[in-house]
Amino acid sequence: MNIIKYWVPGLLCLLSIRTAIGQTNDAQKDSIYIAEVQDSRKPYKVLHAEPLYIDLIRDLGARKGEKEWNIGLGLTDNLNFDSYEALVEYEWAPVDRLGLEVELPFTFYTPLNGTSRELLPSNRLNSLKLAAQWTFLVSEKRATSMALGYINEFELSDFRNFGEPLVKGNIYNPFLVVAKRWGNNFHSLVYTGPMIEQMYESKAVTTHYDINTSFHYMISGTRNFIGIEFNKTLGHADFDMTIRPQMRLGLAEDLLVGIVAGIPVQRENQRFSSFVRLIWEPGHRTKNKKRHH
Repeated sequence: MNIIKYWVPGLLCLLSIRTAIGQTNDAQKDSIYIAEVQDSRKPYKVLHAEPLYIDLIRDLGARKGEKEWNIGLGLTDNLNFDSYEALVEYEWAPVDRLGLEVELPFTFYTPLNGTSRELLPSNRLNSLKLAAQWTFLVSEKRATSMALGYINEFELSDFRNFGEPLVKGNIYNPFLVVAKRWGNNFHSLVYTGPMIEQMYESKAVTTHYDINTSFHYMISGTRNFIGIEFNKTLGHADFDMTIRPQMRLGLAEDLLVGIVAGIPVQRENQRFSSFVRLIWEPGHRTKNKKRHH
């Protein structure tokens, strides 16, 4: 994962070059690009910048037939060990305005500072995540979208005890999304809701509340952006926040890469982290080519 340190400056350089090339007629290019995304098909949708760490289940205002694959890789520096995060997810829209998602998130651990492997958490397939998101408001006049969603995580036993039992708990996570574009380039989004965790064996139930806010600047006439997420968690008289500066770069019409850094405000057990998300939208290029002919 140290390769991330070298990817970030390289991608920033590429992004700055592409930005410099595209500085002429920015307002005209923006209006053309926004119209292409929003008006090319029905129903109408508003172009929003989607956060890279707490991502959405398809775009807000998703159109029937849209689909997307995500592969994510992350590294978190803890006090006594490093944790490596990996995920594979598939998102699709079976009907207009409804997005569905299936995700498999993994976590692997390596020791630090002579920590014994016996004291490490066990590697695991964390859960099977199933999610749905319905965009109930799309306002062209206000460049605003709102959605309700629900994520259900079936928590699985770690690899040491896999199958004993197979499913050890459940996480229920309803959420609300409100997004607004300010002018052509600036984007803001709020993603919030409770997470209720139920453990089957102990019958313990814990609840915390997440408030995730993000702000992005989208480069004129492209899907590239730079921005920041503030991931905040409230629960049990405790408050945690991680600041995540980020950028997204289009590698091809149907392929994007996102780079995220994580900076915890209070370093209780966790220090800095990094995350890379590769986004593939099969069929996106074909749609664009048909549109231009």
